[in-house]
Amino acid sequence: MAASPALRYTAAAMKILMRALLFFVLLLTASRSVLASPSLALGYAPKYPPGFMHFDYVNPDAPKRGTLTLPAIGNFDSLNPFLLKGIPAAGISDLVFETLMEQSLDEPFSQYGLLAEDARMASDRLSVTYRINPKARFSNGLAVTAEDVKFSFDTLKSQFAHPRYKFYWADIARAVVLGTLTVRFEFTRVNPELHLLTGQIPIFSRKWGEGKVFDKIVSDMPLGSGPYQVDEYQIGKKISFRRNATYWAQDLNTRRGMFNYDRIVFIYYKDSTVQLEAFKAGEFDFVAVTNSKQWARDYRGTKFNRGLIRKAELKHSNNAGMQGFIFNIRRDIFKDRRVRRAISLALDFEWSNRNLFYNQYQRCDSYFSNSELASSGIPQGDELKLLETFRSQLPPEVFSRAWRPPSTQPPGSLRANLRQAKALLADAGWTYRDGALRNDKGRPFEFEILLAEKGFERIVGPFARNLAKLGIQMNYRTVDVALWQRRADIFDFDMIVQAFGQSQSPGNEQMNMWHASAADREGSNNVIGIKDPVVDALVDKVVYAPDRKALVTATHALDRVLLNGEYLVPNWYVANHRVAYWDKFGFPEKLPLYYQATEWMLRFSWSRQ
Repeated sequence: MAASPALRYTAAAMKILMRALLFFVLLLTASRSVLASPSLALGYAPKYPPGFMHFDYVNPDAPKRGTLTLPAIGNFDSLNPFLLKGIPAAGISDLVFETLMEQSLDEPFSQYGLLAEDARMASDRLSVTYRINPKARFSNGLAVTAEDVKFSFDTLKSQFAHPRYKFYWADIARAVVLGTLTVRFEFTRVNPELHLLTGQIPIFSRKWGEGKVFDKIVSDMPLGSGPYQVDEYQIGKKISFRRNATYWAQDLNTRRGMFNYDRIVFIYYKDSTVQLEAFKAGEFDFVAVTNSKQWARDYRGTKFNRGLIRKAELKHSNNAGMQGFIFNIRRDIFKDRRVRRAISLALDFEWSNRNLFYNQYQRCDSYFSNSELASSGIPQGDELKLLETFRSQLPPEVFSRAWRPPSTQPPGSLRANLRQAKALLADAGWTYRDGALRNDKGRPFEFEILLAEKGFERIVGPFARNLAKLGIQMNYRTVDVALWQRRADIFDFDMIVQAFGQSQSPGNEQMNMWHASAADREGSNNVIGIKDPVVDALVDKVVYAPDRKALVTATHALDRVLLNGEYLVPNWYVANHRVAYWDKFGFPEKLPLYYQATEWMLRFSWSRQ
């Protein structure tokens, strides 16, 4: 018997409905497998698969024993690393506190589960949801919960924490607790790296400080979930950490083979000369050497010859960023770009490299030195198209020549550079009379460079002598690290030495370095005081770049504009880590790609004794 049209319609409808439901279930399952993941990466597939055993650059069988003693320069007065005021103790951030995710050191920007088991990005990219590992515990034994995560985020974005956090996480609107172990971060706008930034938020217990206002928590023992706890300390002199015997993540894949010492101690020294003698005497075990003269001449002797102390130069692929003598362009004396270029022309890097640095350094020629993010040549293609939008607001040189730091390599010479500097100063209204370079009001050209390390005095001395030939008096003064930091935080200086570190994937941190909104905010990294609408627009292009290609293009353009702004006198970098250590340690066979020397020692080495 044939089915009636109504029954045929119903059957067909049911078949369609069942197919639709099946499709929906499959789609939902597929979506979950894509969006809920134990790892995150920016624009590429993460290197390590779910369930991986350990990172390639660790020894998973490293023994857990012994003591590691490390040096620190200056002093400290706080156990809270999240405040503007005060100087936190060395090691606090890395040893005591943890983040939701752990960043891989052999990928540009990948993260894997630490406090969080997995992360799920919303389809509209306006939120990310984390599920906390149920095994995660603070050092007091209490479970890490979503409430602790929200509390940490809210506290760090408040007026009581260092303002850099509020600025860095400006596009993170709020943290929402969805359950005991589930928390969602909601965003104000789509930002390609924002989900990764949430994975970097340091988490601490709501019990820390027992209800004190956060900026009053200074000497209270930190309550984090990390592998170590503060053991004992002497303000400004020494701090030691002991391994948490019940550390919750000791068998986690993102912690396996790491933090292998029973005890870690930091001893403070006033300067690198005293530190060197203490190292040779065996007061501490390892040092990353930043002074080229010391590396070439002083790290030698009987103990080195006998193999008791070893030296090594460790390869890395770090973005070297930029270091320089930076101008505080809030000062009237430095507002003119021609003046800044003239002062830069008086530094003879080649002479310094030969006579002071033992030819160990390369000149910084980019704010992203030693990476594919550095601009080169003249702008072309997509970069030129981007810069054309701002042509009327930029110096013509941006489009017509490749920026280079001044050089005295033949056929160049210091004499020729000083002639050029003199002409630039004259154009800017500075002329030599009555024994000094003066402006039209008769004010002599005089400024001070504030130093935090006496080792720089031998470097700025020749620089000052060259400036004196132009009639410029540059004074230099070395002060205590705490005073130097305070004056840098409130922009109370003419010139300082400053390093602008960069990652392989620049993003939101660029706002804090160059954007006008950070220029007047105490504690920001825009210590130069840049307020340039073109720079602001290019920073936005970097932060919100939709893919790696667009990011590289925007970074090239930003780099080129910053370089032509002549905001600093470029310094130098070395493309390896110079380290010395007493021969009683073991190290993994493979080095990470992107790492700092002390981090390598602290996290991955182990005692052989």
